[in-house]
Amino acid sequence: MRLGIALPIDFGTDPETDVLSDGARAAEASGFDSVWFFDSIGRGRMALDPLMGAAVAAAATERIEVGLGILQVPLRHPVELANRVLTAQVVCGPRLLLGVGSGSTRGDFEAVGKRFEDRMTLLRDGLATMKRLWDGETVDGVNLAPSSAVRGGPSVLIGSWAGPRWIASAANDYDGWIASAFFSGYNTLKEGLDRYREAGGKRAIVTNISLDLNAPTEFLRDTENAFHLRCAPPDAAVRLQRLADAGFDDAVVVYRGGGPPDLAAIRALLP
Repeated sequence: MRLGIALPIDFGTDPETDVLSDGARAAEASGFDSVWFFDSIGRGRMALDPLMGAAVAAAATERIEVGLGILQVPLRHPVELANRVLTAQVVCGPRLLLGVGSGSTRGDFEAVGKRFEDRMTLLRDGLATMKRLWDGETVDGVNLAPSSAVRGGPSVLIGSWAGPRWIASAANDYDGWIASAFFSGYNTLKEGLDRYREAGGKRAIVTNISLDLNAPTEFLRDTENAFHLRCAPPDAAVRLQRLADAGFDDAVVVYRGGGPPDLAAIRALLP
């Protein structure tokens, strides 16, 4: 199983630290397989644009994959978003993993004047439009004229907690499936993975795994609503291996400790 980490990560209070470039380089140097960016708008904290973050991370590194887990397609106009994705793909090349989904936070939709209730339709129609534009088709008079290097668009992975319809679509129509540990316990993750494999799916990724290797032991308790690594390193290693044994291809951790992360210690959790 490959191990990724979410960016940005806090390296302390040094104002000269570039949390994107330096973070990506540090993750690559520590042996991580991927760096990831999440997507939110207007939640009372600064949230970096995930496509811009991915491009910066890719430009600062050589081999590490760069993922979005997940980009909320319904929040954007599909033509504008398709063009931005192609731009990111020019910078990232085949290392770009475009995780997309419907979104689950009503406030993000209210922030951009979209109806939360329309998110599934907007996701379906938006993906269809973007795919046609990436293939070089003209859609409603618009043609993005993608170059041969990016024609067809990047690898697209569908983010879905446990919905059978979207898990099946991820297996049959796209390049992978992304589950969120922040909203799913181990049993839910495993059940979703089994459905994905039964449908013929290939790459399965768990993102948003909260990690704090200095957390008190009582945080070891898991629930049906979240899978986490907020525990001592030996326990975290066992729990991470459980995901690998279940058959997941990638795990993406989110550092939630109180000080600068020990990247070497985090990477050592998974052989």
